[in-house]
Amino acid sequence: MVKNYMEDIVDLILPSVIKGYKDVCSCSECLEDIKAITLNHLKPHYVATDKGEVYTKLNELVIQFRADIIKEIVMAMEKVNGNSRHKLENQS
Repeated sequence: MVKNYMEDIVDLILPSVIKGYKDVCSCSECLEDIKAITLNHLKPHYVATDKGEVYTKLNELVIQFRADIIKEIVMAMEKVNGNSRHKLENQS
């Protein structure tokens, strides 16, 4: 099975990043949009074997790798926050 391991990494990091932004909607639609935008701006890391997954997990430890992902998540949150697909209840 081939998968983009970046999805797992974004899923892992996104909750901790979004906690720091109280004004960002965290409904399922907005979270999906944030994840999609983030993944579209990150280089995919496809793995097909357990060995490939282990190698990719080692990359998670690299500070710059993690910083790049966080930067893309924050940029995606800013885009979605200003242009959410839903209307908030208190907006007219």
